[in-house]
Amino acid sequence: MREEKRKVHHKVYRVVDVQVIGPYRLRVMFDDDTVQEIDFRPVLKGPIYGALLDERLFNQVTIDPEAHTLVWPNGADFDPETLHDWPKYEESMRQMAQRWAQDEKKAA
Repeated sequence: MREEKRKVHHKVYRVVDVQVIGPYRLRVMFDDDTVQEIDFRPVLKGPIYGALLDERLFNQVTIDPEAHTLVWPNGADFDPETLHDWPKYEESMRQMAQRWAQDEKKAA
């Protein structure tokens, strides 16, 4: 008997509003009325996200009109599902950021 291939579908979330609520902190609203308040400071490491430690740059966050996610002028962005389900992804994002920081130290 052949196994049927199962298609994995995940919900596509759209960011509809963003507000800066503190240093490196954003309130992100989604099209399903979910709201996440996210402290990004722990993940601001590496060549792309590390640049956002410049608070003036961080505060220039906008919503990409096509991808409906957060974007910054330096090209940094986050997957909307990650933002929507931040509590689920926060620890893995912090771990990735630590690896980026270690890679930067090795390269220096």
